[in-house]
Amino acid sequence: MSTPRQQGTRTPWRAGVLGSQLAELLRRPGRLVTTGLSVLVAAFVVFATIMAQQITVNTTLDNFRGTPKAVDLVATAGESNISAAALRKIRALPGVAEAVGRVNSGAPVAGPSEHWLELRSDPGTGPLSQVELVEGGYPDRAGELAVNRRAAEELGLAPGTRTSLKVPDPEDAEKTVKIPVTVTGVVRSAATAEQQSGGYTTDAFIASFADLPGYDHIDIDAKSGVPQAELRGQVRAALDRAGKESAKAKLVDGGAVRAAEEREAVGGDLRELFQLISVFLAVAVGAAALVATSAFRIVFAQRLRQLALLRAIGAPQSRLVAALAAEGTLVGAVAGSIGVLLALGAGRLAPTAARVLAGQRLSAPGLPVTDAALVVVGTMLVSVGAVLAPALSAARVSPLQALRSASTVAGERRIGAGRLTVGVVLAAAAAGLAVLLLGNLPEPGEQDYDAGLGMLTTVASAGLAFLALIALGPLLVRPVLAVTAWPLRRLGTTGRLAVSGIGGTPRRAAAVSVVVALGVALVSGALVAVACLTGYDQRTEAVDSPADFRVTAETKGLDPAIVRRLAALPELTHVTAYRTVEVAAGPKELHVSYEVSDLDPDALPTGRNVDTATGSLSALGPGRAVVSSGVADALGVRAGDAFTVGSSRGKVRLTVAATLPADGPGQADILVVPADLNRMGAAQRASGVLADAATSGLAARGKAQRAVEAVIRDLVADPDEVTLSVLADDRDRSRATIETMGVTALGLVALTVLIAVVGVTATTSLTAIERAREFGLLRALGLGGGALRRTITIEAGLYGVLGASLGLALGVPYAWLLVRVTLANAPLALPGARLALVFGALAALTALAGLLPARRASRVTPMSVLGDAE
Repeated sequence: MSTPRQQGTRTPWRAGVLGSQLAELLRRPGRLVTTGLSVLVAAFVVFATIMAQQITVNTTLDNFRGTPKAVDLVATAGESNISAAALRKIRALPGVAEAVGRVNSGAPVAGPSEHWLELRSDPGTGPLSQVELVEGGYPDRAGELAVNRRAAEELGLAPGTRTSLKVPDPEDAEKTVKIPVTVTGVVRSAATAEQQSGGYTTDAFIASFADLPGYDHIDIDAKSGVPQAELRGQVRAALDRAGKESAKAKLVDGGAVRAAEEREAVGGDLRELFQLISVFLAVAVGAAALVATSAFRIVFAQRLRQLALLRAIGAPQSRLVAALAAEGTLVGAVAGSIGVLLALGAGRLAPTAARVLAGQRLSAPGLPVTDAALVVVGTMLVSVGAVLAPALSAARVSPLQALRSASTVAGERRIGAGRLTVGVVLAAAAAGLAVLLLGNLPEPGEQDYDAGLGMLTTVASAGLAFLALIALGPLLVRPVLAVTAWPLRRLGTTGRLAVSGIGGTPRRAAAVSVVVALGVALVSGALVAVACLTGYDQRTEAVDSPADFRVTAETKGLDPAIVRRLAALPELTHVTAYRTVEVAAGPKELHVSYEVSDLDPDALPTGRNVDTATGSLSALGPGRAVVSSGVADALGVRAGDAFTVGSSRGKVRLTVAATLPADGPGQADILVVPADLNRMGAAQRASGVLADAATSGLAARGKAQRAVEAVIRDLVADPDEVTLSVLADDRDRSRATIETMGVTALGLVALTVLIAVVGVTATTSLTAIERAREFGLLRALGLGGGALRRTITIEAGLYGVLGASLGLALGVPYAWLLVRVTLANAPLALPGARLALVFGALAALTALAGLLPARRASRVTPMSVLGDAE
């Protein structure tokens, strides 16, 4: 137990050491902001994501609300839909201002393509309407239809257009009947996004041909002043009088309850997306911690003399560590608070900015106080974690070491034996896992392999490689500079000074560059992954959707006149006719039927994307065939092998020109030339025609589709015998998915790049303060202010060059490995131009990040050599 005197000697140390460090921090607020800049940005990004989630949920609910705000009560169907009689009784109630029956259905537009329309009931006007009229008028009677903008553009359905819907025959469910409709207007829906073509009409009309009679639910708006309990009683009585099925309907309060249910549903749909985003946020926060650690190390190195003096007069090491940790806590609290306030302001301004700049309607976020407090506390914890290692190192300083300059300490090039050992072990582990992966990669077309295990192993190897980079980074700085920075040495004095400035402080350069490397590795990995996925998607399109349109006749084939008319249409290009025939192959007791086609892959632009497992498509010719993976596996053949098929004209012997990793173009099992197809007894009429729209765009495709439909109507007695398939729709959805994934991934990983650039700014600023004497000496030796500015700017750019070089070396191979173990058929694509752009952009961004510190440093005068470095 300590005596009072002993306790009295400890308390002054606790207060004195802590007070001296906090006073030093507050005496230079600019250094406080610079040190905490990276965690400030991290706090901003994290809280901005919370605000973005709220904006997204609120906007989705406001713009695509399933229940209008005016609804006071909702009657939802029980085991069966609510009858039309029940709706009439509810409308007649004294407490009801308006009631709308809701029913969702769908039907194809009559014609060769049978384009599907999602159909919804809506009154068109009033407080219960969920559509906004854009053009024309809204339907008010049976046989009228309003369409959304996508349907208007795709199908050319302008107000006044007459068409037909194919719906089930009420007397025979296996047959269909055509219902004539007239398009009265174009609307914008407030209930659904226009991802599909849709139509809107009265509840009575749509209920007359829907799959199930009646209504899924009824939205009810009460008259002013009617109590909710009275409204519920009236509606319940009306449902009971309408029959036993309608009596089973449930009543749900409108506004608040339905809004809460919809918010929960929307939140659930978006939760997985934001959980994915949180993974990237965690990486960005980790990068911010690395940058903050480097900044604290620089700041503490500049204060070695002060810390050593405190040690010399008896300050315990533990007190120094506690004081420096408290400093980190204060930095985190200030940075976190500023970041949260900035994000809050940005979130509040986002709806106004979206409306003014882009004409988009965004809903305002709320005020998540609890989340804001958690972000600030989290920022403080990150700062404490970042400051511990520098604090422990700085607290061990001896008075003798304090006599050395700060730059000498920072410039030490050696790393400890323990750090070297850890780095080598991590690198060996990463390399071992990578070799294991490379030795067990699935072959193209192989299905029986554990992709999940391969992905986890790849991520683990990449993580170990990055940790090894952190440990061994100082040893890599000078070799990488020797390769990447040689052009700068030819720029004269400024280039040589910049290279030596970075190479002379390898620990500091490595600490900043590894964060840049992390950002570049993620960005380059995303670019490579998207390029590989795009290549895979193109290969899939060449098989599933080789053209925009496909016209087929299942029984009699296409009349040659149809093929000639299609080829002559100016709205089409790459019109390619093909024939098919069924053959049998395999052992006699296991004969399997296969489809053989004479489609020429080279006749379509997508043909160049068809991949082969063995052989080459160019070898396709008389007596030679291209076979799908299913045929190749069943018959046990590969390129160069022979096989026999049985046809209506007897057996035909063929040699395999190439095998495919999946199906053939147009889902064909075997591709041959027309002469060989004739040998198999194929009819002379074309089985189908593939064609592309002459110009790109949804409107041009719709025009081409209508031109094809016109040809079919003119030349085919029964248009239902010919089918027009719009293959481009599936292709567009697939491309849009990959594009969205790519943009989203790049946007998320760019957060780490932002943190890295902020880290370069902080490091360059703190270094400029530390090297004031050095800069003053250079000025005294005749180096001008402009030359000094260029030197510091080039140094900042070199952080980007170092990080980009290491990041590309890390990101590209691991991205390829990840794609390869996930999709065995995916090609290796290297987007060289985009990767070069990333490299140049990082160098430019980090150079720009050094401009402000460079301007400040250039103000140093030669007389500063005589001053105190502090």
